[in-house]
Amino acid sequence: MTDTFHPDVQTDPTTDPVDRVLSHAEARSGVRIFGAAQALQDAGTAAGSTTDGDQWDLEARHALRRVAGLSTELEDVTEVEYRQLRLENVVLVGVYAQGSLVDAENSLRELAALAETAGSTVLDGVLQRRPHPDPATYIGRGKAEELKDIVMSAGADTVIADAELAPSQRRALEDVIKVKVIDRTAVILDIFAQHAKTREGKAQVELAQLEYLLPRLRGWGESMSRQAGGQVGAGGAGMGSRGPGETKIELDRRRIRTRMAQLRKQIRDFAPARDAKRSERKRHTVPSVAIAGYTNAGKSSLLNRLTSAGVLVENALFATLDATVRRTETSDGRVFTFADTVGFVRNLPHQLVEAFRSTLEEVADADVIVHVVDAHHPDPAGQIATVRDVMADVGARDIREIIVFNKADLIDEDARLVLRGLEPDAVFVSSRTGEGIDELRAVVEAALPVPAVEVRALVPYDRGDLISAIHETGLFLEQEHESGGTRVHARVSPRLAAELERFSSAG
Repeated sequence: MTDTFHPDVQTDPTTDPVDRVLSHAEARSGVRIFGAAQALQDAGTAAGSTTDGDQWDLEARHALRRVAGLSTELEDVTEVEYRQLRLENVVLVGVYAQGSLVDAENSLRELAALAETAGSTVLDGVLQRRPHPDPATYIGRGKAEELKDIVMSAGADTVIADAELAPSQRRALEDVIKVKVIDRTAVILDIFAQHAKTREGKAQVELAQLEYLLPRLRGWGESMSRQAGGQVGAGGAGMGSRGPGETKIELDRRRIRTRMAQLRKQIRDFAPARDAKRSERKRHTVPSVAIAGYTNAGKSSLLNRLTSAGVLVENALFATLDATVRRTETSDGRVFTFADTVGFVRNLPHQLVEAFRSTLEEVADADVIVHVVDAHHPDPAGQIATVRDVMADVGARDIREIIVFNKADLIDEDARLVLRGLEPDAVFVSSRTGEGIDELRAVVEAALPVPAVEVRALVPYDRGDLISAIHETGLFLEQEHESGGTRVHARVSPRLAAELERFSSAG
């Protein structure tokens, strides 16, 4: 059984983020339009806030525009693996087991948002109900023929499967449909490649892409021929050099493995600088708060609202890849840091989890995790489960977690009651309007670790540096100014307690 999937579009057409989908539909008769991807907001609710800063990075990202109709790519699908991935007009296809239609629709809507973020136009979406994907063609030979008719009628040039396809499945599906077939993992990797801007981010993405590409290499024609030996070989090597030689595909695999080894070394070389910064914060006992969550849940917007960081904000999936750390203070003067991290998504490719493990260390080494959830998303429970699975993979399961439902201005009271039942201790905020930000700050400050050592000392007035250090990294329990100095009762780190010890006898 195959269901053509048409989610309802509930937003104003003039503000819908997929206006171009609808405009393409008007030019074609009988095309079934997929509709707005629910993982993205409409243009009205996604409007930036003044707390996001000037957003120069966003302007630079949008400075280069594609001109439609100028593509000169070859139509032969056998050259798919050696072409740069460019998504244009696409049809989505997914397989779901009986009874899980709602989850399958949410997953396909998310795939539509991923495809839109990668730069494509989604024309249609098809779901097939079957116990397991077909091992040969993913959806079965007969359904592949039906999908071919849908692709031809919609004028699509690409099919995206809502799963990670085996190389044999993709080849077999391409042979039937006669257009390029890619999978969910390829789309996510393409988005990461577009958005990576730092040396480390680019190296991590390239490593993930090569790990994905390695088992999918294949050759045709001369690619499968062997290098000639003997006098017919290159340079006329002569006797002693005859042999079967290496095929080009074997050479390609060897070059990829060599490049992967170089990238792993390069990523390891980035680690000391990051570790030095992290150890410096630990040496000064500066607590760290990591902002984690599903992609497009509003993590960067929340960081901008809390710290005026000016981090890039865009209504797109995986807009931010590189960790951003910003220093801030509690209401009583203690210093701590907020760290924005890469977003997560269901079925996140394992290559990315491994490649970005060094970046995800910001989550594993945090004292508190602010777990941001999109309150307006159709499946918030699925978002929470996905993020917690990745957090467990990087060893952050036992860290104090604060659930934050962002975009609270987009939901009504009934939805709040449902979400409150899901997470009773959650905080509702809106990074766009500022609702709940003060409450979130108070909850975060209360969750920060308290310094371990309690001290009493009479600090001379000429040692104001010690009083300042207590303000920044310690917690005052009592403070009184006397003729001989400042009498303090505080909780401080062991390092600061050792410096105050010489004055404790006077306390």
